[in-house]
Amino acid sequence: MTWTPAETNTHQDHVIAHVIGATPLGHFTWDETAYLLLDIGFIWNIYLDGEMGLVPHSVAINELEADDAKKSELRSYVDQWLRSGNPDASPIESVEMFESEDGRRLVLTCEQHEIVIETSLSQRWTRINAKLR
Repeated sequence: MTWTPAETNTHQDHVIAHVIGATPLGHFTWDETAYLLLDIGFIWNIYLDGEMGLVPHSVAINELEADDAKKSELRSYVDQWLRSGNPDASPIESVEMFESEDGRRLVLTCEQHEIVIETSLSQRWTRINAKLR
């Protein structure tokens, strides 16, 4: 797949401006959406089409279409991540958006690692990959 730089819209630019300097502590996918827990207590959600939002972690979990047991499990993980942090985590330095046909790729460059979120509209999947730089 060949990725080309994609322009971001005003809303995406606004969200990205808020996450620069924040540290991703953990992540999960749910219903084709990527969720990144940030050390500022917010969850950054990235949808299949590259649209995104930034909401308090409690709101993000409450809004999931999931049963109470799954939400409780996620709250536990989030509380643990916020309490103990993530020793391998480092602040986000830059965010770049790419596209290829119906795919989207968001590259988060952090001080010590990189997080790549890829989506496919036609195949309806989201993948998150974190690796040391």
